[in-house]
Amino acid sequence: MNSKVLFYAIIAILVIQFLIDFVLNYLNAKRFNKEVPPELADVFDQQEYQKSQAYKKNNYRFEQFNQTFSLLLTLSFLVFGGFEWIDDWVRGYTDNSIVLTLLFFGILVFSSSLISIPFSYYQTFVIEERFGFNKTTKKLFFFDILKGWLMTAIIGGGILALVVWVLQWSGPDFWLYAWGIFTVLLLFMNLFYSKLIVPIFNKQTPLENGGLKTAIEAYAKKVGFELQNIFVIDGSKRSTKANAYFSGFGKQKRITLFDTLISDLEEDEIVAVLAHEVGHYKRKHIIFNISASILLTGITLFVLALFVNNPELSLAIGVNQPSFHAALIGFVLLYSPISTLTGLAMNYLSRKFEFQADDYAKNTFAAKPLITSLKKLSKNSLSNLTPHPAYVFMHYSHPPLIERIRNLKA
Repeated sequence: MNSKVLFYAIIAILVIQFLIDFVLNYLNAKRFNKEVPPELADVFDQQEYQKSQAYKKNNYRFEQFNQTFSLLLTLSFLVFGGFEWIDDWVRGYTDNSIVLTLLFFGILVFSSSLISIPFSYYQTFVIEERFGFNKTTKKLFFFDILKGWLMTAIIGGGILALVVWVLQWSGPDFWLYAWGIFTVLLLFMNLFYSKLIVPIFNKQTPLENGGLKTAIEAYAKKVGFELQNIFVIDGSKRSTKANAYFSGFGKQKRITLFDTLISDLEEDEIVAVLAHEVGHYKRKHIIFNISASILLTGITLFVLALFVNNPELSLAIGVNQPSFHAALIGFVLLYSPISTLTGLAMNYLSRKFEFQADDYAKNTFAAKPLITSLKKLSKNSLSNLTPHPAYVFMHYSHPPLIERIRNLKA
């Protein structure tokens, strides 16, 4: 397949994906005013419901504008030779393939991040601020960006340099070695993410002794779940939205509760949320997700190895001198439909896993406090109570609130 065909295939993929998302967002927005199911009538009063509608409409208009801008920018970059310009510029400074790749992607990532700052700023300090969610200061906002750049340069740059070196060293079998690198990294991040990465952005403190900790420990003992690490994270310094998550496995497993969750929910509701997270562990969802990620990474790298040395991939994005970094860009763009399909499958399984974790919490603790906690969390985040089924199918990793409540009451 020649470069012209690949070029037009990339354009078609970008436009079709944009149109699908545009239509799905439109269908979802058409349901914003749909009558709320009777089971959810107590989530919002009339004033809160109107606020929720306004919040969703603001986000809908912003997302449509953001996606349109991104598409036009990407198409312009392809059509007018943006990738070729960057490639020529970096080749004027070095001919070392590792340094060349790092500079090429460094410019792309840094430029993309700079362009996204006004959008992130508007989202945070206009939309989120208007509806009472934002707690981030401008200083913290920009400091987070700087820390993100530094982490991307160190971690992302290090991995990219290692992959290019492995490609040069091992030739056609590079995907096997790269797969091993990504597997080790994935396992390491799952084990130590909360210990090494989270503290860069947030403060974590052990849950204080008291009624809540006693209740959590009693539940953990009841279900045979060894739990020594219960932490509270200061999510309130950025947003009023609440969350809880489980990370790690073996002796490194831990439960992290947002301080906003503790302030928003009653004690039994927090235990119910924790029981849901324990359900994910007990049903081995964590292991499945890690294994699936490793498998999908291996498949992607294998396919990449088949095409990475094809000069047509570089030419397809307008780069006249074939290279690994240009071919990688072309591959990512062409592979995106397959990534979308695997994403759909993973979202489908994730929604199934959420039902299973809810069932576990219901059977080992109680359904009612989990139902009331889900309603409170939905209310406090002004979430969409009537999403379109097609939008749920494409984008939701969790079932809609109404489906979870009906499952818990079954």
